[in-house]
Amino acid sequence: MWKIAIIDDERQVLQGMKRAIPWQELGAEWVGEALNGADGLNVIRATQPDIVITDIYMPLLNGLDMIEQLRREGFQGKIIILSGYSDFEHARQALRHNVSDYVSKPISVPTLKTILNKVIQELIDEEEKLREQGELKHMIMMYEPFIEKEWVRSAAVGTLESAYQDRENLPRPYRYWADTDHAVIGIELIRDERTRKYSVSDWNLLRFAVSNIVGELSRKVFPFVEYTELHNTRSVLMIHPEVDSKESIQNVMEELGLRVMENIKSYLKMSCRVGIGGRKKSWTQIPESTEEAFRAIDLRHSRVAGGNEVYAFQSDFMQEQQQSAVFQVKFSYELATAIKAAQEMEAIQLVDAYMGNLVNGRGITSDFVQMLASELWGVISYCLYESGQVLDTLFTQEQIAEEIIGLTETVELQRWLTEKITIICGSKHWKGSSKHRQVVDFMTQYIHDHYAEDVTLAELSEKVYISRNHLSIIFKNITGETFNNYLTRVRIEKARELLRERNMLVYEVAEHVGYRNVPYFSTLFKKLTGMNPTDLIK
Repeated sequence: MWKIAIIDDERQVLQGMKRAIPWQELGAEWVGEALNGADGLNVIRATQPDIVITDIYMPLLNGLDMIEQLRREGFQGKIIILSGYSDFEHARQALRHNVSDYVSKPISVPTLKTILNKVIQELIDEEEKLREQGELKHMIMMYEPFIEKEWVRSAAVGTLESAYQDRENLPRPYRYWADTDHAVIGIELIRDERTRKYSVSDWNLLRFAVSNIVGELSRKVFPFVEYTELHNTRSVLMIHPEVDSKESIQNVMEELGLRVMENIKSYLKMSCRVGIGGRKKSWTQIPESTEEAFRAIDLRHSRVAGGNEVYAFQSDFMQEQQQSAVFQVKFSYELATAIKAAQEMEAIQLVDAYMGNLVNGRGITSDFVQMLASELWGVISYCLYESGQVLDTLFTQEQIAEEIIGLTETVELQRWLTEKITIICGSKHWKGSSKHRQVVDFMTQYIHDHYAEDVTLAELSEKVYISRNHLSIIFKNITGETFNNYLTRVRIEKARELLRERNMLVYEVAEHVGYRNVPYFSTLFKKLTGMNPTDLIK
């Protein structure tokens, strides 16, 4: 109910308005009255009405002075002035105090009703605006950790806008970047016949496991690290050695790279390649180290240990191979982002700009064009795969392989990529799934960050503003499994990692990953891993 107070020195006017106002029709109620401005001030302070109807000329304190005092005290309610004195100066003062309406007495009932309807609609609109702002603030707070992660990823690949590239605009958790050096370790998972059969949720879980392994190993060596995934089988580990550290971190990074590779091989039965980027003085140069790390992998140069695929950056060799290092990581990341969001024109513009840079290079052979086509198609096909779309529904592997062999010049590659992007982004299935993919990405990341809590589908449905049943269908369509099943697998994967460390007892691990019932946890663990939790701590 909207609360209305009436202040007027004529008792007859007060009683007449109380009878004339259609309270029920307006959804309003009378909350107080006064015969002078001083008493009116006290009534309004005590009742905090939504609407005040007041006269101007009253004893003790006139209406305009009363309004001025209320505004100084922060009163935000609507004020309607009804006065027998109508002149420009009064109206001007009323407007200065943000009065909703100024009407001369006498006033008819229809006019009073019209004015009150208008003012109440203003209140409704303002309330709706505040509600929307509250929801927006809630969403911003909820998404803040994910926005922060996206910022880290952008800082790693070089997609931050220039306005963010100064110390003042560094997010608070990363202010220390301004006082350290920086280097990047690039990690590339190698898809084999076994992993090619993985579902989208399997890959999400695999990446979660990799992030756990890399995080645990790196934090034992370096005090400050950030790990972030790219939109493909690649990920980045950023380290930040002290500026006055005189020892070379190259060997330490190489040893860490070897341990990462060995642990991924041992625990996940999967191979990977590791590249070591150069040390940089400024955090704005981190993308350069990222490029160097993955160029070292791509060019298979300076292998650290025989038989192990760890590669180190070498500046003189990189300069000779400049044509193959034209913002490759940044470009592939931006291209993947645009395609995942079904932004056809942005994706095509990225391709055009990238090919323009290549044309300015020298010695581009047909072999290089075909190699680049294969690499870029890998990025595109991974986007298709991540969004739950079977590649063969648009293109067959045989078709793509045959077309790539026929590409000999950059202009042909540019035309071929543009054609494929247009077909993909124009697909009805792709357009329909791109927003759903973003929702599921948020959900899986939320699970990875909050698996130890009581995470429910109902809770997430409120966060993404999609009904629980619809959200359940979306998650199942994109990932191929139910929300609860995926949550269970994430928890068990984290439990397996903790048990291997042998620092916690079984019941402690169970509680750490969200299970209070230890027998139930043990049953789930054996069902998903084929072994008892105690088998890993013996």
